[in-house]
Amino acid sequence: MKQKQFTEEQIIKLLQDAKKGQQPIEELCRDFGCSPASYYTWKKKYGDTTPDEAKRLRHLEKENARLLRIVGQQRLEIEAVKEVLAKKR
Repeated sequence: MKQKQFTEEQIIKLLQDAKKGQQPIEELCRDFGCSPASYYTWKKKYGDTTPDEAKRLRHLEKENARLLRIVGQQRLEIEAVKEVLAKKR
């Protein structure tokens, strides 16, 4: 699996620097070491988030995935119990 080159905090800092408008996007990207296409992809993904909001969002996504796994497991258990009860009748 490809490792991410930039952290969310670095990406958000780049987006905030670009929002200030002191340098053109192409120059900022060149200094940062990324392509302008990456910048626009990140801008679409992160928008106006702060580093704290990005961490919170990542935490919520992990929690949501965990809860979805739990619900899936419970659904399988319920279906298994229904099958056993149906066979006993």
